[in-house]
Order: sequence, then structure tokens, then C-alpha cells
Amino acid sequence: MKYLWLFVLGICGWYNLQAQTWTADNGNGTFTNPLFYDEFTDPDLIRVGTDFYMVASSMHTMPGLPLLRSKDLVNWEFVTYVFDKLDLGPEFHLEGKKGVYGNGIWAPAIRYHKGKFYIFVNVNNYGLQVFSADRPEGPWIHKNMGGRIYDLGVLFDDDDKIYAVHGYDEVHLIEIKPDFSGYVEGSDRIIIPKGNAMGEGHHFYKINGKYYIISADYAPVGRMQCARADRPEGPYETTVISHRETMGIQQGWWTQGYGFWSDIPDEGSKFSFQPPSDNYFSAVPLHQGGIVDLPNGEWWGFSMMDMKSVGRLTYLSPVTWKDGWPYFGVEGNLGRSPRTWFKPDTGVEESPHAPYERSDDFSDNSLKPVWQWNHIPVDNRWELAKGVLRLHTLPAKSLMFARNTLTQRVVGPESMATVELDARGLKKGDVAGLALLNTPYYWVGVTRTDEGLMLRFYDMVKNVHTDKPLESAKVWLRAHGDYHNDLASLSYSTDGDTFETIGNQLRLGYQMHTFQGVRYALFAYNTEGKKGGRADFDNFEVYEPFADRSKNLPVGKIITLTNLANGERAWANPHGMLHHVAPGSAEFEGLGCHFRVHDRGKGRVALEAMDGSGFLTVTGLGLSGDVRITKEETEASLFLWQDMLWGHCMLLSLHTNRFVGLNPVTGEPYAADWPGTRPDRKDGTVFAWQVVADVAD
Repeated sequence: MKYLWLFVLGICGWYNLQAQTWTADNGNGTFTNPLFYDEFTDPDLIRVGTDFYMVASSMHTMPGLPLLRSKDLVNWEFVTYVFDKLDLGPEFHLEGKKGVYGNGIWAPAIRYHKGKFYIFVNVNNYGLQVFSADRPEGPWIHKNMGGRIYDLGVLFDDDDKIYAVHGYDEVHLIEIKPDFSGYVEGSDRIIIPKGNAMGEGHHFYKINGKYYIISADYAPVGRMQCARADRPEGPYETTVISHRETMGIQQGWWTQGYGFWSDIPDEGSKFSFQPPSDNYFSAVPLHQGGIVDLPNGEWWGFSMMDMKSVGRLTYLSPVTWKDGWPYFGVEGNLGRSPRTWFKPDTGVEESPHAPYERSDDFSDNSLKPVWQWNHIPVDNRWELAKGVLRLHTLPAKSLMFARNTLTQRVVGPESMATVELDARGLKKGDVAGLALLNTPYYWVGVTRTDEGLMLRFYDMVKNVHTDKPLESAKVWLRAHGDYHNDLASLSYSTDGDTFETIGNQLRLGYQMHTFQGVRYALFAYNTEGKKGGRADFDNFEVYEPFADRSKNLPVGKIITLTNLANGERAWANPHGMLHHVAPGSAEFEGLGCHFRVHDRGKGRVALEAMDGSGFLTVTGLGLSGDVRITKEETEASLFLWQDMLWGHCMLLSLHTNRFVGLNPVTGEPYAADWPGTRPDRKDGTVFAWQVVADVAD
């Protein structure tokens, strides 16, 4: 299925983006984080000329090491997987009691030096892997250097020496031999001792003659640090460059008791979940990333954030240099990143697009790049035949032991996947279907028993199979995920139109066993210890209700703004300040609580009070009482609308580069000096907006 991007010039010059899958580009000169609403973990990013390249972790999935390319840092295209298979032992084939779940490709570092691309990545128990190529499309040459330097940062210095930094808290520097045959003997040294607030996931740079190491920490909460020195071996000074930035997202549910060294859980394994708290950060805030420069001298930061059961997502932040440090954020609000900001000035105009087509009718000669196998597949037991994906069953005792399971990342904050299954080719003991693959997992499918074909649902948390006889071998299977609330459901249909839900309110969680978010998975295996028949899958379709964000900026409309902290509406107070009024008051329904949203281009808006008093305008330092109502609109009347989804927004003052907000317990009028919001969005900076009328601008 090809995606159609429609750009319709709206009334006020606002471009409506009718998207079928999430894209960060708003079509009006701004972008809204995250860059992708599907997992892209441990990103590393470089610029080569006018092109940007980014890689990410792929853990145990094959093919691995996805490489993306962009011209504007916002819209990305898929280039290649760096390898089709990484075969380092039997567990990579899903043999044994552990497999390689949660291990494999962690935190790669990409670099470009003298006409060649390099990617470095440690694989637990197997050492540092080096991939090199003359072109990003490949072919890529693989070397295994051995050693153990996980989450490394790599720097090709001006004298052609190759340095790697690695380690958690205690940061080490080691020199790599130029032929990548190993490490320079005696070169490993501690350059930042323990106790200097450094973390892991290092990114190593030389900028204007100084050496910079950017690292992430999760203890006690997520944040980003930077170290700086005049020489690669130090001494280094350190500071925090990004903190507290959750974009108004809470920690999700967490599956307890399973880590990346755990045995594969089987049917009957016990599961428990740690519920989220309202505002405890945990590892949510922006962490694990680095910086990149533009040809015009701008700098931008990239990082990831834990986003509940959907996984860890990639974010883009403007960078402001101050006192020689690259702070994430803009002048006046350093250390915090806007959710919506102006696109990087790369000089290239890109149409909004996503890296992947998620739906697949399996009519091509190869799988779409969005698909990855769970471990190395058995090639002669699957095929694309006559427009379907055909999986021939292999023995497995349960889903996580099943080879040739085909997966793709779920996409948030909500999505639904539907697939057709032809089960005529199943033999006794075979089972095939659609799963929400995670730890724990859930699936709906078809099995052949002595009684014939049965529709089967499996809940791993309850360890319950639910069977229902099938009259037809063709069924439609559907998985729906609300990944913001970590809930899912599964359903089926015998006609493709009417679906019956089974397994309502299935609890999802993030965990470190697969070290990935939830994945949609197509599977077929035999439960009787033998090779069986086959399952044919067709017309896999993904629907995303949040992909089209074209109506999330209500330009040309009259709205109310209700603060989530106290349920009170923003109000143009007769004293000339933006204040607040409670429900039940006469003012609550009055025109002083109605604001017309004027489009001023590039996502900027001006808000006019409909009682005739004027425009919201920030004066002075934006302190409490400085959000005024002025008759005339000025540059200080401009706000950048922050799309928070679910009918929520924030107003970023372009006068102070801070947010409009209030303290819900003091009774003060509004200020424009708030650095950001809390995870629960109830600190006074987030509004629920509602349209009360359409107007012509």
C-alpha cells in the first residue's frame, strides 16, 4: 500500500497534513516531537555534506542496524539495514533457553572519515563489531574486534587516531588500531573518574579544538551530561545539558522480574507490573543522544525518551551554545526542549513523509523494510508466494520460542493492525496468528486440533487459552493498542467487516527482556515437536487515528482554554491581565474566555480576546501579571502552539521562549516564565482547548 500525502492550503495559510502514518513535519515550517512514534532506540546521527544519517539499536531482530537519511533532520527515509543477518552463535537462531532477546545490537555509533562510513557497536559476550562501507547503501564489511566496550562513542581525530570512550560513571578512553584488528596496547585509561555525574551511551566529538563527551544517565532519573577537555585524555569538567524534559509524558507500566539475561518466559510464567506514578521521572526524560551541526552553523540535539509500551522514541531539540557548553533548548530556557519548534534551516524544502510504509499486501518480491524477523529466520521455511506471506510451521513449545516470527514495531500513541489469515494449510498441532509480542505477550490465531480448526486467543498474564470452532479457514485478525495508556485488545472477524473482541483491556508494559517496545507479530509454529503445514497471511494494514494532526492547530477558530491544573478557564481580566475563572461564574461562559486564534505563519499564533479587549501579549520578563491584554498586536503577542495531542496544548511565548502558565494554589494571574510541564500536565502550563466557533480570518 502506497501512502498518499495531501497538502491542502487552509484558510489562514495553514497547511493541513492528511497523514496515514505519523510524521513530525507539520507542513508549516515547524515540527512536533517525537520524530517517529515508533521505537528508534539509542540514536546516533552524523552529517555528511548536506545529508544526515542516523542509526539505532535493533537488538535481536533481523535484518539489523537500520540506517536512515534526511535532508532536513525532520523527514527521514529508509536507506538500508547494515546487515541481513548477524550470526554469532546458536542463540541468534533462537536456540537454547535464552535466545538473544534483549541483547544483540545496542547503541551503535556512526562516523564518516575520509570517504568511508563506519558503524561501531558492542554485542554482549561477542565484542565490538565494526561495519564499514564506501556508500551508505552498502555493501557493508563486517569485522569483530572483540573486547567489551558497550555504549561507546567514537572519534576519528585530526591526526587519524581513532578513540573510543565507554563505561558507565567511570569513563574510559581506548585507542582503536587503524586497521580495526584490535586495540592499541596499553591505551585503555580512565579519563573521568567515578563520581562526576557521567553516565553511559557516550557520543564523542571534537569541536573548535576541544573534546566533548555527551552521555546519558538513568540514575536516579533520566538526564544528559556533557564533559569537556582540551585533550582526549582530559582532564574533563562536566555539566548537565538537558534535564526534566518529559514532554508531558508519564512513566508507563513496567513488567517486573525479566531482564535481558533472563530465560525466555514460557506459558505459565508469572507476571506482575509496576504501575506508573503521576510525576516520578524514572528514565523518561530526554537522554542518550548527541549533537550535530548544520552547514549554516546551527546545532541540533537528538536524544530518546522512554515512551511506555511503544518503546523508546527519538526527539529533536534546538541547541544553544553558552559558555562553551551545548545546551539543549533555546535562549532563555536552556536544558528544556520544545515539543514543537521551527524546522532546522538546512536550506532544503522537504515534503512531509515517514521512513516506512507500514501496511503490506505482500505482493512485492521482497518484504517491506518495516518488517524484521524475531532472530535469524530459517529461509527455506517462509516465502512470498502468489501475493501472500507463507509461513511453514516449525516446532516450538510457545510463541517466544517460535522461529520465523515476522515483526514490526507498533506505532503510537494508538494504532490498529489487521491481517487476513488463510489457515487451510495448517496441520494438526499447528497454530498461526497475530500477536502483540512483548514480555508478556498476547495473541489471537487459528489452531488445528482433532476437532478441526479452532479460533484461539491466548493471554500470557492469565495463562488462559480460549477456543472457538471455526466454520471457515479464512479469518481476519486484529490487534488494537492504546500505547499511551498501556492497554490493548484483540479481535477477529469471519467476514472482514464485523469484528468480535476477545481479551479486552490487556495490560502492556515496557521491560528489559526484549529491551523493545511491543511489536505486531505474524507467527506460525507447531506445538507437537515437528514440522507441520503452512499459514498464508495477506493484506496487513495499520491504521493510526493520531496520524492526521491537521486539525490540532485551530487557526481561524474561536476557542476556550481550560487549565488542566484547576479546571478553570483562561480569562481576559478587566485589569488587562490573563487570569482564570472557575466553572459556575458568570465570566466562565463570557466572551472574555473566548479567544480567536489568528495564524501568523510557521506555527505562530496570536490570540485575540473576543470581548474586544485585545490580544494576549507578554511584557517584561513574563512574570506573573506580565501576560497582558493589549489593544495592539506586537511581536510580543506571538506564541508557538505546542500540540500535546488529546486536545491539549501549551503556549510557548516567543518573547520569553518560555511557556504560559500559572501556579494553581496561589491565585496569581498568568506568567510566561514556565520552563515546561510535569508528566501529569497538571502544574498549570497545559490547557484543554475546545472550539466554540469557526470564523473567517
